[in-house]
Amino acid sequence: MHVAITDIAASTDTERVDRLIDALLSEYPPADTEPEIFLGEQFDRGLAWVDWPEGCGGLALSPRLQRHTAQRLLEAGAPQAGIRNVIGYGMCAPTIVVHGTEYQKSRYLRPLFTGEEIWCQLFSEPGAGSDVASLSTRAVRDGDEWVLNGQKVWTTLAHMASYGLLIARTDPDLPKHKGMTCFLVDMHAPGVDVRPLFQITGEAEFNEIFFTDVHLAETERLGEVGNGWGVALTTLMNERVSIGGGTGARNAGPIGEALRIWKERWATDTSPHALALRDRLMSLWVQSEVNRQTNQRAADARRAGTPGPEGSVGKLAFAELNQHVYEFCIDLLGSEGMLYNSDYPKIRPKYVSVGSPDVQKAFLRARANSIEGGTSEVMRNILGERVLGLPGDVRTDKAPPWKDVPRS
Repeated sequence: MHVAITDIAASTDTERVDRLIDALLSEYPPADTEPEIFLGEQFDRGLAWVDWPEGCGGLALSPRLQRHTAQRLLEAGAPQAGIRNVIGYGMCAPTIVVHGTEYQKSRYLRPLFTGEEIWCQLFSEPGAGSDVASLSTRAVRDGDEWVLNGQKVWTTLAHMASYGLLIARTDPDLPKHKGMTCFLVDMHAPGVDVRPLFQITGEAEFNEIFFTDVHLAETERLGEVGNGWGVALTTLMNERVSIGGGTGARNAGPIGEALRIWKERWATDTSPHALALRDRLMSLWVQSEVNRQTNQRAADARRAGTPGPEGSVGKLAFAELNQHVYEFCIDLLGSEGMLYNSDYPKIRPKYVSVGSPDVQKAFLRARANSIEGGTSEVMRNILGERVLGLPGDVRTDKAPPWKDVPRS
């Protein structure tokens, strides 16, 4: 029987990864090991992101083996880096590994993965939300430093963050997409002021940040001067995959909550109202399963490197489906759905509220899904223009220097 060389290589790589996983679990049992220590060992053995280069927490192997590694460690009860540092793991780390210097990779990736240093993303501004490229936060070169002034908003977990990935205007004489540069910012540096933005849930996952004469070393510039938009695109595409590209188990997540409530409250009811609710449930279940399998297909096709537009598909579908499912859950609860079990304690949480067991809270939190990570309107524009090849809107602000474009 003919066996392809690629099949032999794949088998050899899988065996190598499995040996490393077995040794990690044997030497550092997850139940008896502090999460930071376990994750540090996982990183050092190349099992953080096995498809990334060696020295960056990887082994330069197939992305398929990353999913294999993640599944095995999850089943073993290992701590999950992506839950402990959701912005850093899903958005900042992939950007650093693509655009970072060797110093930046060696300095930041390991403590990011272990959760010793939490990260945030500093893109949106009061006057630059959907149109991020119109941002006005300025970074002015001063010798071998940069001086940063401006404001960012809707920054998730900035109050917990050690570092932030920031885009700033560095040349107002260039068109808006060409005059920006990306920086890595110490969130505890003098001049950084983080203030909470409380949501409808009563919690403040989001923040607004003011920068007043914050000094940044040249070594903290990520990518070339003027290539901030290119760096930002890497972050944004990974953000959309991170938000909408999950491939969990069937009947997990929001649709699992809908199924649970249905079985508890409506499964034996044969009234016309119950039958109508069942039809809605089946429609949402089909949509959830289609989205899950679409994400799985995209993940199987994805190769190492920057994700493509499939992230925008997943993000758009996730945001709207998530809202529809939780709306349905509230309907299933009847009058109880109007009762939110909270006294609005005005807390600043340590983690993003994902998959809350409190359905009413999850319903309220889901209202942000179609805004954060790019609005649904922006996602539709991206898909229409970049995937379907439809003509874009007429724009008069792309070619002129940024300083000459009127702003509100």
